[in-house]
Amino acid sequence: MTVAAANLTTGVSEEIGHIGRIPVRNLWLLMLYASELFRHIDSAKVSVEDNPDDIPDLVAEILSRQVERRLKRNLSFGYQSREAVLGHVRGRINLLYTERHQLLDRGKVACRFDELTVDTARNRFVRAALEEISKIVHRNALAHRCRSIAASLRRMGVTGERPGRSEVSVDRFDRHDADDQQMVSAAHLAFNLALPTEAAGTKHLSLPDREITWIRKLYEKGIAGFYDVVLSRQGWRVDAGKTIDWLIDSRSPGIDKILPSMRTDIVLDHVSAGRRIVIDTKFNSVVTRGWYREETLRSGYIYQIYAYLRSQEGNGDPLTANASGLLLHPSVGGMVNESVVIQGHEIRFATVDLGADAKEIRSQLLQVLEVPHAD
Repeated sequence: MTVAAANLTTGVSEEIGHIGRIPVRNLWLLMLYASELFRHIDSAKVSVEDNPDDIPDLVAEILSRQVERRLKRNLSFGYQSREAVLGHVRGRINLLYTERHQLLDRGKVACRFDELTVDTARNRFVRAALEEISKIVHRNALAHRCRSIAASLRRMGVTGERPGRSEVSVDRFDRHDADDQQMVSAAHLAFNLALPTEAAGTKHLSLPDREITWIRKLYEKGIAGFYDVVLSRQGWRVDAGKTIDWLIDSRSPGIDKILPSMRTDIVLDHVSAGRRIVIDTKFNSVVTRGWYREETLRSGYIYQIYAYLRSQEGNGDPLTANASGLLLHPSVGGMVNESVVIQGHEIRFATVDLGADAKEIRSQLLQVLEVPHAD
């Protein structure tokens, strides 16, 4: 972990609702931007940015509504593996257990079989999300509604333990249960919102290295989600995590095994305006101590963004000729917004203050792109 990143995410805060120097409400905002759920929120977008403290209530409302809708049309079922001693054969016989316990003498047989049930990992995950988010919503009636729906799920048979995220992440949505997708997206976001803070009496993030990795990924996804939601309405196309290829003229037999690929964090394209902006998000200080001066830009990052821009020239895409780059860092101690033009490509080095209010964060993210502050 870098010292600058540690300054952002660790240390003791005297204010309730902070993780290090970052207000929890701003992490909620990043989580909302990063989630697919935000694409389905229309009129509520602006009000959420004006009042980020309302985000848990908004997510709880969406989650409750989605679960209630599924309950009216029955929950999705799934198969669960079970083992039981039965009076008839069902599925496969467990011969070893049956023989060892002499079950046949009593007219019994040990069987392994799949049983159709509502107690699936997906439904247990949603029930647990309702219980978790009920603890952080502001409205008592909404908290009661979440707990009541969770209790209804338990009465219907969704009684198992909460599954891990990895178990739910591999869950696939078929055509007949596609309606569950938004419900599960809301459940994921509900768990993210219920994160620990430095308020008295709450649990602390115990592993700083895991904490910084989690927030770094959230920062990248949140910035990409913000630009997708805000700029797509202005004719921009937003690609997150796009892999770009080297323009190779010739290669040796074994080079493909060792040549690294290039993966950009965010690429913004506006075809009619002839603009392309390649963004690399870095969760540390934009400057570091240099050999001969107090502060200097990180040379490795400059080489990286330079390679992204110059390596694509001549690939037949007209946007590559004047593409610009942006290294976007959170602010550490002071704001930066500087640029340089190298061989026809502008490269900007900028920061965003995650400790500011939601409106100011929005304004800064648009300002570094020189994009109008559209609603």
